[in-house]
Amino acid sequence: MSGLAGKKRYLVLAMRTARFSEEAIAPHLAFLDALRSEGKLEMTGGFSDGSGGAYVLSVGSLEEAQVLAGADPLATSDASVLTVYEWNTR
Repeated sequence: MSGLAGKKRYLVLAMRTARFSEEAIAPHLAFLDALRSEGKLEMTGGFSDGSGGAYVLSVGSLEEAQVLAGADPLATSDASVLTVYEWNTR
């Protein structure tokens, strides 16, 4: 994990709820851009079926990843349910 000393990867699944609105997308993308500029976001993308998406965080702990995901506008607006998994990658 070059450049990731002391960091682990966490997969964040964001699944849309019945309260999802397209208005949640712009704040979510701005949130992801901020994480990327801080060096905490590796990749992101939506699912082709429109049910949600996922992103990969590189941070120091599961707790930190959960706090970050909880601050995502998709979560704070109840537009999506976000679940964080520690991800063992090769």
